[in-house]
Amino acid sequence: MKIFQREQRSLFGEILDWMLTPLLLLWPISLALTWLVAQSIAGKPFDRALEYNVQALAQIVAVQGERVVFNLPQPAREMLRADDSDQVYYQVRGARGDVLSGERDFPLPPDDERAAPGETRLRDDDMRGLDVRVAYTWVRTDAPGNPLVLVQVGETREKRSVLATEIIKGVMLPQFVILPLAVLLVWLALVRGIKPLSQLEERIRARKPDDLSPLDDKAVPLEVAPLVSSVNDLLTRLKDSIATQKRFLADAAHQLKTPLAGLRMQADLAQREGANAEELKQSLKQIGRSSMRATHTVNQLLALARAESSGKTLPRLPCDLAQLTREVVQDLLPRALDRRVDLGYEGALPGAAGAVVQGNPTLLKELIRNLVDNAINYTPSTDASPAVVTARVLADPIGRVAVLQVEDSGPGIPESERELVFQPFYRALDTGVDGSGLGLPIVREIARQHEADIRIEDVRPGQVPPGARVVVRFAGVRVGVAPAEAAQAA
Repeated sequence: MKIFQREQRSLFGEILDWMLTPLLLLWPISLALTWLVAQSIAGKPFDRALEYNVQALAQIVAVQGERVVFNLPQPAREMLRADDSDQVYYQVRGARGDVLSGERDFPLPPDDERAAPGETRLRDDDMRGLDVRVAYTWVRTDAPGNPLVLVQVGETREKRSVLATEIIKGVMLPQFVILPLAVLLVWLALVRGIKPLSQLEERIRARKPDDLSPLDDKAVPLEVAPLVSSVNDLLTRLKDSIATQKRFLADAAHQLKTPLAGLRMQADLAQREGANAEELKQSLKQIGRSSMRATHTVNQLLALARAESSGKTLPRLPCDLAQLTREVVQDLLPRALDRRVDLGYEGALPGAAGAVVQGNPTLLKELIRNLVDNAINYTPSTDASPAVVTARVLADPIGRVAVLQVEDSGPGIPESERELVFQPFYRALDTGVDGSGLGLPIVREIARQHEADIRIEDVRPGQVPPGARVVVRFAGVRVGVAPAEAAQAA
């Protein structure tokens, strides 16, 4: 459980923590290392003094007859022991272990540290419960058998500790001033470093709600420039989205205004005085047509809104494109017969390999319905020359591609208008068809959500009428699996 974790972290505080924490942790380590170095530095001059004293005492060792003697004059003895801070001990021990002079309880050096004659060595030892630094050497004499005499001088460590403490004070006291100053400088540097972020925040807060212009990415540090660039990209997309919504709402209001105005006018005509039954019937008929047009426009608007907003929320299932197309053709067949249009289906049979795509069945059916409905609406038809509309599904299980085609025998769509017809409320001129201009935009939006390509081409290029064919190509999706098998695989 993250009990002590803050919900929102401070960039300033986190950088300050990461900079000061190592500094504060390394400072005690620096103190310890400085103390060790100071001890080493403080001990060297005193070690040299001890070595000098040992060598001086070694020169006093003499041989009288066959005996080794050591006579230290009293002034020299007093000078050796004259120290205000430390206690100095010495010992001269003969070859047979007899103490010739000095402290009898002076500790002997370890056997494994026996030095060569004339070599001076140093060691740490204990003398009467006190820590002492000892210098010792072995002196070879001219007595019979050349016996070795041990000469030792020991000194307590008070002067060494005092000198090491003074060194520590000289090094550490300035750091007590430098450390707070370093913390202050780090804090000021961070304040200055994140100041551009604060300025950027102030500029954003000072903006008006409708100001979606890009931010100046040259006035921010290089590390923040990618963030500002991403915000600018978001602002651009938001601006385009808002502009599209405003345009959509304006066009929708305009499209709904016409049938509503017709309803109001026909209602006024029906209510006028002196209107006969035939005129009343005609007004009611016009009211019915206007209400149907308004209903169709509203349904198309709802379908477009659903297509634009539900691409990521509705589940994607294995959909038999051939089966959906056949169902749409069957649903629209009565309407095609009323308009004397020969409506039919060709291509893959339901359940055929390669005709199954991953998608939303409701949206795919809406796509097919709009294409077939547009073809029925915009294809002129007479008893002498009935229009022909064909829906076709082509499956390529090897290439993992499914293609939906809806073609008609009408006047076609000029190449210059083939992109315009996918814009909301755009309708080709001179068609004489009462529509909302939302069918193909709905088709493109649904195709985009299913990662499908859509294009318009002539059925009979160079002929009159050329006809129109809308091709929707589903590629890069799961195809070639029957719905039941695909469901089991999922």
